[in-house]
Amino acid sequence: MAGLLLGSISLLLLLATLVAYIRVHWWWIRAFEFPRLQFALLALSCALASLWLVEPGLWRTTSVTLSLASAILQFSHILPWTPLWPVQVKRSAQEAPEKRKVTLFIANVLTPNRQSQALVDMIVRHQPDIVLTLESNDWWQTQLDKALDKDWPYSVKIPLDNLYGMHLYSRLKLENTEVRWLIQDDIPSIHTQLVLASGDIVQFYAVHPRPPAPNESEKSLWRDAELLWIGKEIHRHGQASIVAGDLNDVAWSRTTRLFCRVGNMLDPRRGRGMFSTFHAHYPVLRWPLDHVFISEHFTLVKMQRLENFGSDHFPILTTLCYCPSRQAENEEPDANGEEHLEAHQTIQQGKQEEQQT
Repeated sequence: MAGLLLGSISLLLLLATLVAYIRVHWWWIRAFEFPRLQFALLALSCALASLWLVEPGLWRTTSVTLSLASAILQFSHILPWTPLWPVQVKRSAQEAPEKRKVTLFIANVLTPNRQSQALVDMIVRHQPDIVLTLESNDWWQTQLDKALDKDWPYSVKIPLDNLYGMHLYSRLKLENTEVRWLIQDDIPSIHTQLVLASGDIVQFYAVHPRPPAPNESEKSLWRDAELLWIGKEIHRHGQASIVAGDLNDVAWSRTTRLFCRVGNMLDPRRGRGMFSTFHAHYPVLRWPLDHVFISEHFTLVKMQRLENFGSDHFPILTTLCYCPSRQAENEEPDANGEEHLEAHQTIQQGKQEEQQT
């Protein structure tokens, strides 16, 4: 009986692993890309249970083999986001100039959450240069304006009640600022230039695409198209760039990795850890949804996930240093012609296809 049960579980885990390789945009397929760590640990547990509980024979061999195959496939995707992997973004030197550093504070506030003071206290304690909030509406704008307008005088405010409002507060001067509605007319993104204390200019994108999920989108198409649009834009202009926000996608998904290759963007978490930000209340169901991606012009000073303030997301704090003289040290991903074509086709399809949910 144990052999049949564990053999069936191991088969289901392998099927769940393989489903994620199917190249379609349906949400229930793309959802299998998220819990890779959870599936890997379940597969290892199944293999160990089979060795312990099942007598030697066909069922034991089948269960162990299928479970280990699932675990290996899953770990092959998430291993780069562990300390076992070489870092992709080099660490800043201790003598790095302060005027070239920029600290980003990113928080999905959860619109109905009312613990604004806990968030403000955290921001004041860490004193970031840039504060980016997601899901912030008029109520959140009122709370944030009172606390931040004086010391973070440059801002972009998009209060919305559809869970896709965003607010940007900055100590650094902002130039050429635009609010863009790239793929869907109710999903904004902020495009601006940060003027560092050194006078250097950095292109900054704040994004929060709609997730593929029930009652949100029946497909990941529109999320994928928005991310790839930004990647293509970064590739086109080739400037020092930062992309930050709640991408509603995990770092190891095919779309996010394609975005990095198309835009030649680096992930400072690679080789350091997952820094999983969602879900803040359920440790078993937790993965990295809030991101900071950078061009090769930067090195990393520090990156940390902060404490919960009542939202379903943890905030994330990242300090970067603009060091173009060291850009050759970073491993820059690059897309081939086929991947650029795929990105272009996804963007066009996302613009043309109407969302049903």
